[in-house]
Formats: sequence, C-alpha cells, structure tokens
Amino acid sequence: MDKKVFTFYYGIVLIAVGLGVFYRIPQIMPRVAALDFFSGKLIFVKFCFYVLGILLILAGGIRVFKNHKK
Repeated sequence: MDKKVFTFYYGIVLIAVGLGVFYRIPQIMPRVAALDFFSGKLIFVKFCFYVLGILLILAGGIRVFKNHKK
C-alpha cells in the first residue's frame, strides 16, 4: 500500500474518532460527574474532551488535505 493512501485513510479515521468523541461526551459526562474526584471539575473535564475532539478532527483534516489525490 502506498504511504500517501495509508495516510489519507488514517486521516479519515482520525476525523471519525474526533466526531465520535463529540458524540460520546453527553453520554460520558454523567458517569464522570458521579466520581467524587471530578465533581468540582466538570467544566474543565468537558473542556478537555472537546479540545481532544477538535484536535483529532484537525489532525485528520490536515492529513486528508495534504494527501488528497488531485
């Protein structure tokens, strides 16, 4: 398999995982809130999850853009 093709599909996977993070945040936050350690830090935890999702989508978008066959 060509390295450009692999990197292109890897970028698509990163974008999908980033979107999956956004999809799962509302389902995971009640579980995180139930833990005593994170009860006062929910805004920070939610912020970190959203930043993680944004970075995954951004990294995937860069890989797809750079390796897109014209």
